[in-house]
Amino acid sequence: MNLIITCARQLEPETQEEITRILGELGDLKPKITITSMSGILTADTKLDPIVVVEKIRELIIEEPWSIRYCLRIIPVQRTSETKIEEIEKIISELIGSIPKGDTYRISIEKRNSGVSSQELITKIANKIKNKVSLENPDKIIQIEILGNRTGIAILQKSNILSVEKTKRSLSD
Repeated sequence: MNLIITCARQLEPETQEEITRILGELGDLKPKITITSMSGILTADTKLDPIVVVEKIRELIIEEPWSIRYCLRIIPVQRTSETKIEEIEKIISELIGSIPKGDTYRISIEKRNSGVSSQELITKIANKIKNKVSLENPDKIIQIEILGNRTGIAILQKSNILSVEKTKRSLSD
């Protein structure tokens, strides 16, 4: 999976059609879209760069706000692992080189169907990073999406995570 898509409960099939159509328009005619066992959560495997996909979908919302009706949030994923603290820690160790020395960061964890301790995970990851923490306005976000026994991990900027509602609301400002 390299995208996580959230939607309203019970609208997963409509969301699956919508994201399949959008990815097709962007050039991936055969994305693998999975409706997870968790209500309102889908995952996508696309050959496209997930961060570029989010940018293109944001542009699409600005041009044609009515074209996206079911997707609520779209979160890019750079790497996946089993939901084990050691595995997640190892992948983040490989990715933290992409955080420049003077940049601030925040660790964001979204946990679904998992008993992994968020606090333990945050502590272990924070101990590996020398940069300053900024919870309010970080330069980089270490995004950890735990979906049962699979975890998606990415180091992103705030703008790399798409909230369809916030984007549409900003159009009326």
